[in-house]
Amino acid sequence: MSEAKELISAYMTKARAAQQQVENYSQEQIDEVCLSVGWQLYKDDNIAECARVAVEETGMGVVEDKIKKHKAKVGGVCRDILTAKTVGVIERNEATGITKYAKPVGVVGALTPVTNPTATCGSNGVGILKGRNAVIFAPHPRAKVPCKLACEFMRDGLKNIGAPVDLVQYIKEPSIDMSQELMRQVDLVMATGGAPMVKAAYSSGTPAYGVGAGNPVIIVAEDADLADAAEKITISKTFDNATSCSSDNSIVIHASVFDPMVDEFVKQGGYLCSQEDKEKLERWMWTPTQKTGHLALNLKVVAVSAKQIAMDAGIQVPDNTRMLMVIGKNPGMGRFSGEKISPVMALWKYQAFDEALEMVKKIHAYAGLGHSCGLYSFNQGYIHKAAAELKVSRILVRQAHAPSAGGNLWNGMPSAVSLGCGTWGGNITTDNLHWKHFINVTWLSEPIVPAQITDEDLFGTLWQKYGK
Repeated sequence: MSEAKELISAYMTKARAAQQQVENYSQEQIDEVCLSVGWQLYKDDNIAECARVAVEETGMGVVEDKIKKHKAKVGGVCRDILTAKTVGVIERNEATGITKYAKPVGVVGALTPVTNPTATCGSNGVGILKGRNAVIFAPHPRAKVPCKLACEFMRDGLKNIGAPVDLVQYIKEPSIDMSQELMRQVDLVMATGGAPMVKAAYSSGTPAYGVGAGNPVIIVAEDADLADAAEKITISKTFDNATSCSSDNSIVIHASVFDPMVDEFVKQGGYLCSQEDKEKLERWMWTPTQKTGHLALNLKVVAVSAKQIAMDAGIQVPDNTRMLMVIGKNPGMGRFSGEKISPVMALWKYQAFDEALEMVKKIHAYAGLGHSCGLYSFNQGYIHKAAAELKVSRILVRQAHAPSAGGNLWNGMPSAVSLGCGTWGGNITTDNLHWKHFINVTWLSEPIVPAQITDEDLFGTLWQKYGK
């Protein structure tokens, strides 16, 4: 037996024993488990430590923003589970004679990203526990310390109410071999991270949920409140130095308001790069990899402040600079069309709304297909046309994208850190992944009065049109 297989088997033995202890918990008991665990990653002292350690260990993000993210994400998940049924009968339809019963899925293997190592553990962990499951986290190797910290807080929450602490475990020394072995042995995989990780999850032979690549494109229509849009887009783009997959990456702006919109961005701390600046920025942001020599996003810009990126690229910017902007050319072509995971944004100009939609389609064909889009407009025709045509899983209207796509108090989206992108993004679902994805459901069917339907009822319209 390989070392990885042996170590994962030991984790699994503990997880199975712990899960069996809670398999028959009542709804009240499992809710107490979830809230006790959630509280440990919601209380101020603990999340401040999580945020500090996450930034120190990974070099990514902003401590103050990570604290806010914990409050919003973990708090949101705890809010959502309060009224959710995951034990026993969860639905009854007298008309169809169908009753649905919730059951656990078992042991979940949760792969977590380097960009959000602690909020991801907390949010996904509470949702997984809600289904009376156990979870084993596999952190990114660069984020093992913050993952350990978050999981130990969660285990404290279990201990405080007498629940088995091994409902939550984590791989202490993560590696590719350990993650692959974990995915082989668990009952369900939850993969939050880059495309290679998600592909590995889907190839593991175990049922898996994965997330697609982010690259939200935001449309600013001619009727938008420009000051409001600029403020919300800047909040979204600069929050935690753009670690979120839901951070804005391209802004498609109507030509009639393009210049005033740029002015509003400048008021918010935006810096519009000259052509020379843009060339310097591109050379710094995409550099040859050691392994293949192909150009790839430079890890030294990921989740780093705009001022630091500018300085490293040799660009002089004002002291109040919060984000860098470049003028895009040929949407869907060139690296600035893609996900940048940094406070760098591409601006594009359009003349008519149909052109804006085509630009979004081209940019998403380059990267981010299936994820999301934002729209600043009050025109219901625009809103419904975008929803009908764009291949995205979520469209957010007049909302700061990053804090909204995964749910927040001002919208009805399920609170989640892992966002499915459907078949467009190589995923199994378009949902925000939350508690409902971590239960099995038994359908009980009882006999009803048979529905009477004739061939004429079924095919009459077709017969009239084409003949029998």
